[in-house]
Parts: sequence; C-alpha cells; structure tokens
Amino acid sequence: MKQIKWKVALIIGTVLLAIIFFLPNTPLFKYMPQWWKDNMPNRGIALGLDLRGGVHLVFEVQGERAVEITTERIAQRLKDILEKRNLKAEVKVEGLQIKVTPPSEEVKKAIKDSYANLVLVSSDSELVYRLSDEEAKRIKDNAIDQALETIRNRVDQFGVAEPVIHRQGENEIVVQLPGYKDPKRAVELIGKTAQLEFRLVDDESPVAAELPVAIKPGEEEALIERFKDKIPEDDTILFQRIVNKETGEVTKRPYLLKKEVLLTGDLLSEARVAIDQRYNEPYVSLTFNDAGAELFEKITAKYVKKRLAIILDGNVYSAPVIRERIAGGNAQISGNFTMEEAKDLAIVLRAGALPAPVKLLQNITVGPSLGRDSIEAGKKAGIIAVLLVVVFMAVYYKLAGLIADLAMVLNVILLLGAMAFLNATLTLPGIAGIVLAIGMAVDSNVLMFERMREELRAGKTPRAAVDSGYDKAFITIVDSHITTLITAAVLYQYGTGPIKGFAVTLFLGVAINLFTALVGTKTVFDIINSRREVKKLSI
Repeated sequence: MKQIKWKVALIIGTVLLAIIFFLPNTPLFKYMPQWWKDNMPNRGIALGLDLRGGVHLVFEVQGERAVEITTERIAQRLKDILEKRNLKAEVKVEGLQIKVTPPSEEVKKAIKDSYANLVLVSSDSELVYRLSDEEAKRIKDNAIDQALETIRNRVDQFGVAEPVIHRQGENEIVVQLPGYKDPKRAVELIGKTAQLEFRLVDDESPVAAELPVAIKPGEEEALIERFKDKIPEDDTILFQRIVNKETGEVTKRPYLLKKEVLLTGDLLSEARVAIDQRYNEPYVSLTFNDAGAELFEKITAKYVKKRLAIILDGNVYSAPVIRERIAGGNAQISGNFTMEEAKDLAIVLRAGALPAPVKLLQNITVGPSLGRDSIEAGKKAGIIAVLLVVVFMAVYYKLAGLIADLAMVLNVILLLGAMAFLNATLTLPGIAGIVLAIGMAVDSNVLMFERMREELRAGKTPRAAVDSGYDKAFITIVDSHITTLITAAVLYQYGTGPIKGFAVTLFLGVAINLFTALVGTKTVFDIINSRREVKKLSI
C-alpha cells in the first residue's frame, strides 16, 4: 500500500508541476501575483513561424569574397614584413593573387618564412602567389561558421523571441523571426557586412582637386570611369551620402582615398549610441581594445593634419582632420543618423563584422492570418484524433480503455508542461508529433491489455493477470520506445526548422509515455485491486 501511495504522490506532483509551467500560455497567468510572474523559470511554450507569423530569410554567404579579403590582408602584412627586413619590393593584389616585384631569393625566403600556406604560382618577371586550396577551403568554411555566429549575435541584440537560425546546404543560412513584422529592417540589420575601415584621404594628389564637391545618386560609376586613367595606383574613389536637412535632397560626395587600410573594426571592444550636445544628433561612439588603442594612437600621431576617413561597407561616413595624437582608443562615427539608424549601426559593430558579404536569396513574410489558420487546423486535427482514440478505447476495452484514456490525457498534460519548462517552440509539424505521441501512448496500453487478456483466458486471477501483463509487455514497450527516441534524437540533431519541432514533441511525448504507461495506468489498476477482491476485470 505504501508503494501505491508513493506512486500516486509522484503522479500528482508531476501533473501539478506541468500545470504550473504551462500557466504562462493560459489566460489565467495575467491574474497571478507579480512575484509569481517574476519567479517563473520560463515563459512557457513559444509558437513557431508557421503558427505565429513572422519573417523567413535565406542568405548566401559569399565565401569567395572571404578568400579575397584574407588575401588582401596578407598582402598588407607582407608590405610591413618586407619593409622591416629592408627588402625593396612592390606588393599588389589582383583578384585572388598576390604579385611581388622585382623577384629575388631574399623576398621568396621572407614570404615563405612568414606564410607557408601561400603557393608560388609563377616566378618569371614577378612573384605570383595564391592561397593553397586547403587554406582557401578552410577560410570558406570558417566564413560560414563565423557568419552564423555573427547573425545570431545581431538577432539576439535587437530582441526577437525564439529566433531560428541554422545553416542550410553548403553556404546558406536560414533566419526565422517569429512575430517580427519589419522584414526590411531585419534584412538591413542582419545582412550588413559591417566592414569598418580607417583610411587616409589623399588630398595631395592633383585628382583630389579635380573631383566635384557633390554628384547625384546614380552618377558614381560615370565619375569613376571619367577619372579611371588619372587615379593613382594606390588610390581609390569612395563616396559619402549627404542629406540636406532643409530640403531632404540626397547627394554623394566623392573622396580620393588610399587603398591601404590603417585600422579595421575587428579591434573594437565597444560601440554605443551617444548624443552630440552641440547639434543634438545621435552618433556612434567607438572604443578600441588595447591593441586597437595603441595602433590608433600611432596612426593619429603619424598623420597629424591629414584627414582620416571612416568607412563602413565601402561607404564613407566622415573624414575628419587629425588635429593631434589621440590616446585612449576612442573615436566616433557621425553621419546625420536617426536614432534607430545609430542603434542598428552600433548593434552590427558590437556583434562583429560578417567575414564575407551575404546575398539575400529569399525573403518571405508570413502573415498572422496564416498563423491563425495553421493553429486552427492543428487544433482540429488534434481534437479529432484524441476523440476517435478515446471512443475506440472505451468501447473496445471498457473500463481498461477508460484507464488508458486517462493515461493519454495525463500524457498530453505532462508533454505540454515539459515543453513549457524547456521553453520549446511549437510548430505545425510539432503538433503532428504530439498526435503521433498520443497514438503511441494508446499503442503501449493495447500491448499490455492484450497480454492481460491472454492471462485471463489462461485462468489467472485479475490481479495476477494485470501483474503478468505488465511484466511480459515491459521489454517490448521499452524496446519500441527506445528506438523511437533514437530516431527523434537524430532528427533533432540533423534536421532543420520544422523537422526539429516535430523531433522535440515526438521525443518528449515518447519519453513521457514510458512513465504514463508503465507507472500511471499500473497505479490505477493496483488501486482497484487493492480495495476489494476483483473477480472479473472489465477489459
């Protein structure tokens, strides 16, 4: 009798916990005291994109560009290495190749000592290097992984509940934002490369004096084509977007900049929004880490009275004159921002730059009406399935069938409570997983009931038939459930999006079914058999 009481207490305790965890998903939660709301461990079950609506985005990471960026950085470092060794050589980048002139054995040795992963392609009139195939593949793979982490950090910072972010195929990243209704902002925030660079403005070149003060948007390519033959080899033209506050007119200001990047955003430690007290406008305040602060101080000391352009993703934001050496590693980006633009820029800089540009392949907004339709369809399917099973079990197995129905209800309550505790996301395939778990719960009881019928036909008493039925069906039930659990675990590990939603509900439903089938229904039969001598079992 003590063992039965212990089992009853365990069942009641788990049901109460399940109800408590599921409360945030019920209208009753708003009536609970504030201390209760504040101390709830989770927010209940979150609805997936197919049930709640939101934004579905697919990005392609351009890994080839990551290899190009790495090649450009190596070329910049090679210039410093050769200069420190007093080797006079010109280093330039063309596509994925680094070309060094004039060729010499000393230069060859210096490059080999510094970068063993560079492959010598040609050594006739000039030394031509490229990254090895293995290194290029490693860079592309890392670019995908880094982009995935960077996008996840950005999404986390601008606050979307239960985002789904995962890799798809070889170089694609899927982002699902349930409940989010601004796809344009999401694309701009997630897809911004955020390559922050500091370069010198080449005001000493005669070309700089010939450049117009401003041009209209769309005339950039024509301007570059016009000055193509005049631009020094080490220079390039980039543009600043300027908006007239009074008229709203947009113009582009061209700058002649040095190609050499003096400082990059990967040395940032903080980026935050501040307000310029003079003009009452937001700007982004930058703080560099120790290495970045030291380098920034050296740059500002070396180039006093020159202009240092601040560039983000190839667009000039400002080009202030360096008045004096700047210690402490602080800088700022101003550019007539709105508060939201400044906040978004600070987010992408804090979260880090994408290692390579990303291309938007798919942008789908799922409306709330589709979510409601999905929910109603899922509810209807679940209710019909449950009712059919309840009626069948009650008619075919009589009292034992009603006990199985009770276990099925217990299974659903515990499953919803477990999902709420884990703050799991419920998707439409997840509802299908719940229905399947209900079917398996009934199936377990059918196995035991048929065993019990066999024992009764063999002449055993109801108590002995119940005990023998559970004992003989135990191994079969456990084996079938374990194989299903393994399948669900594999689906969760390697599946994506809706497949994971299905795997979660299936895994939890099957695991809970082991408890309700082997402990829940057995406890009810034990209570019935312990109160009086049962001569006939209704099964």
